[in-house]
Amino acid sequence: MTQLKNDRLIRALLRQPVEVTPVWMMRQAGRYLPEYRETRRKAGSFMQLCTTPELACEVTLQPLARFPLDAAILFSDILTIPDAMGLGLYFAEGEGPRFERPICNADQIKTLGVPDPEQELRYVMDAVRLIRQELAGRVPLIGFSGSPWTLATYMVEGGSSKDFRTIKAMLYERPELLEQLLATVAESVGLYLNAQIRAGAQAVMIFDTWGGALTPSDYCRFSLEPMQSIIESLQREAEGQRVPVILFTKNGGQWLEAMTDTGADALGLDWTTDLGDARRRVGDQVALQGNLDPSVLYASPEHIREQVAKVLASFGKGNGHVFNLGHGIHPEIAPEHAGAMIQAVHELSRPYHQ
Repeated sequence: MTQLKNDRLIRALLRQPVEVTPVWMMRQAGRYLPEYRETRRKAGSFMQLCTTPELACEVTLQPLARFPLDAAILFSDILTIPDAMGLGLYFAEGEGPRFERPICNADQIKTLGVPDPEQELRYVMDAVRLIRQELAGRVPLIGFSGSPWTLATYMVEGGSSKDFRTIKAMLYERPELLEQLLATVAESVGLYLNAQIRAGAQAVMIFDTWGGALTPSDYCRFSLEPMQSIIESLQREAEGQRVPVILFTKNGGQWLEAMTDTGADALGLDWTTDLGDARRRVGDQVALQGNLDPSVLYASPEHIREQVAKVLASFGKGNGHVFNLGHGIHPEIAPEHAGAMIQAVHELSRPYHQ
């Protein structure tokens, strides 16, 4: 494989020295870019965009053509695994993702299969291989998956949910059944991420979007433990290099110490957690990623620069910081404002690394 020309993301995730703080954005390939919207229109549907490796590669690379980002992240969807399990993923206009056959009973959980990532999810692996080829070592490629708890919420609820009433009823009434479901999903996620690493992903991230909806004890049992089992199963070296693992729980700032103990190399933070406080709590055990409020990008470039400076100052001097938004970039953000943020990170972070 090609040698990385810009490896500062990998170095930062491993808490090694960098000359400037690396930056990438969650959902950096997405609807805020007019070129993405054009490719999406050409594809005909979101699912067609996700399942066509050439198109997934095209939109993965689009933000890198615009901005001096320090990483590419695979364009895909977090619900590819449940879809490969036969739940029938589709996207309803104005409603988001839905499943034709949600998990409703114990028999479905017992018979749920673990997808072969090079068979049922071959289109994802082909996209990873193609993206690595097209990147030609320019920046590292991040692979990803949803966490078992997050995937299970969609699988049981049948789609997005505000109160998680069905899966929380299962959690309290049939916890052993939920653990069985989570174990199957965790095994699937581990195989999926390892396949991405073999295909060329140089770092991987686990997105725990809905872990913050749980009580502290339930978070540790039903969200964190399955993620830890995944991390323990992962291939941590490829092409002679360490493959860093990023763990991100939205609204998970209260559990940073427990998250640190999973063996992840880095923790993602949303904007509700103070970055400096988080650094004091975890010390030099893990790198930290984040955590500008995405809504800052609605402001003028001057104000964006001010807020970037605050985030950098909050982390302070030293190694182990990857700049990112606290969650995904909003579709209505002007691309020029994203560019202003990236420029500010690179310009303003240099004194923190001298």
